[in-house]
Amino acid sequence: MSIENTSSSTLPSTSPASSASTSVSTLASTSAPAADRFIAAPFIKEIGRGVKGARSMSRADAFTLYDAMLHGRVSDLELGGILLAMRIKGESVDELAGFLDAAEASFTPLQAPAGPYAPVLIPTYNGARKMANLTALLALLLAREGVPVLVHGVAHNVGRIATAEVLAELGIAAATTVAEAERALAEGHVSFITIDTLAPRLAHQLELRRILGVRNSTHTIVKILQPFAAPALRLVSYTHPEYLETLGEYFTTAAPHARGDAFLMRGTEGETVANANKAQKIDWFHDGERTVLVERQMIADTEPALPEDKSAAATAAWIQAVLRGEVPVPDPIAQQVGHIVTVAREVRARHG
Repeated sequence: MSIENTSSSTLPSTSPASSASTSVSTLASTSAPAADRFIAAPFIKEIGRGVKGARSMSRADAFTLYDAMLHGRVSDLELGGILLAMRIKGESVDELAGFLDAAEASFTPLQAPAGPYAPVLIPTYNGARKMANLTALLALLLAREGVPVLVHGVAHNVGRIATAEVLAELGIAAATTVAEAERALAEGHVSFITIDTLAPRLAHQLELRRILGVRNSTHTIVKILQPFAAPALRLVSYTHPEYLETLGEYFTTAAPHARGDAFLMRGTEGETVANANKAQKIDWFHDGERTVLVERQMIADTEPALPEDKSAAATAAWIQAVLRGEVPVPDPIAQQVGHIVTVAREVRARHG
């Protein structure tokens, strides 16, 4: 994806002080006082020119805009225009970086437990429809190795089996507070928290899909979120091929090294667990470098005995059988677990 940056100096000042002296549409959101409302028109003018004509924002401008969106300072009319313009244009690396900076500044970071492993983040925002959703299996296998695992995502997926539903069948309920999520991590359990509890301002942005009918930039941001104060290992997946390059460039050139490492692979129906039938390519991003950990396979060496019933209850029962040793762990997932354990230990050792 080509990236054309615009210096923040080319856009008019949008500080609360300047906004106060500017006429605001009567359609402006009532969630913020008039003096604190954000005038987004200069930004929309740049990003709303279509795929070929739009200019990308600088990281600083992207932060400023997204921060205003998250804090309800943008009118509903402008917010809809921004989301649709970004949907058509696509995010540049600097825009993703600025959006993520603002997203992570919008909530209190979690504290990771002490130990030999950096925490591992498993985002789950898609669920599964064609295959059994084995994200919970990945999380439980990692926790069994002593790795702190935070699963974050949504409670339900329309027409799909959500990871939250499988976890519930396994007796793992969503944390009702951040402190509860941290306590589960400290006790060595898989910790699951919904985005509503973890970062409610981001959850609101996700909910706008119900109104607009299309995804927005926040659906990408939550998948690369790093909610810990300490370094962590992020498991990141992509669905559309162009995001392989955009996210790859982000983790190579724009992601702060102090935030930890990331694994990037094509999603299994959008989830970050390896496809049990054929291993996806997994790239490891560390200190600005990119290393291929797993090469893409056309088909697994041994066809795994996967559950035919894709329901949450049947999937949970199959996962329990795997954990008891009655059914083998699918080889691609076993490989994924091994790489995660190794790198999570290295991240903790490297950053202290």
